[in-house]
Parts: sequence; C-alpha cells; structure tokens
Amino acid sequence: QVQLVESGGGLVQAGGFLRLSCAASGRTFSSYHMGWFRQAPGKERLFVAAISWTGASTYYADSVKGRFTISRDNARNTVYLQMNSLKPEDSAVYYCAVKSYTYPYRWYEQSEPDYWGQGTQVTVSS
Repeated sequence: QVQLVESGGGLVQAGGFLRLSCAASGRTFSSYHMGWFRQAPGKERLFVAAISWTGASTYYADSVKGRFTISRDNARNTVYLQMNSLKPEDSAVYYCAVKSYTYPYRWYEQSEPDYWGQGTQVTVSS
C-alpha cells in the first residue's frame, strides 16, 4: 500500500507558475514510476507527465511540453511538478499516481496506476 498526498495547488494568474509536490509513504518509493494526471470539470482524467523509477527518463503530454517539469527526490519520497507559463486551460484537479517499476516506463499508455493521490486544485485566471 502506498499513500500519496499532493500539495502546492492554488490560484494563479495566466503566465504565472506553481510547483506541486506529492509526498509518498508506505512501500518503497523508489520502486515506483511516478506520474501526474489532471482532470478538468466535466472532462476525463488525462496524463500530464511521468518519471521513471530511476528518475532518468521523463515524459510529457504535448500540451505541457516545454512548460512543465517533473522531478523526484527519492530521499524525500517526493515527486514534483514545476508548472511555468500557466494558461487558463491548465486549470484542473491534479493527481499524483504511482506504478510499479516492473512495468515499462511508458506505463501510462497502457495501464492504470497502482495508487492515486486525492488531488490538488489548480486554477489559472485569465
């Protein structure tokens, strides 16, 4: 069992930035790939970014590439999402998720996460 707690969401103006954090507890954090997803009202939950269990590989949705950066600190059992140049269309609830390292790095393309966080709201005003 892994518990995930997101933080760092809030209200920001377009062009601004936020850094989301996801603290994990429970089983060995470094044994999991990590990912961020988001869900806007009335829409499906979508992939945003992922990082491999080693931290060596990262992946991004086209809509955030060049603006968002995912990173992890295995010593702190925490994954981050640095979000720059925010746009109103980035407004959503952001969820942290984990997937066992036994899956491929691009696990999000073919399977659901093993665990989800509770989400943190990000609102970008125009």
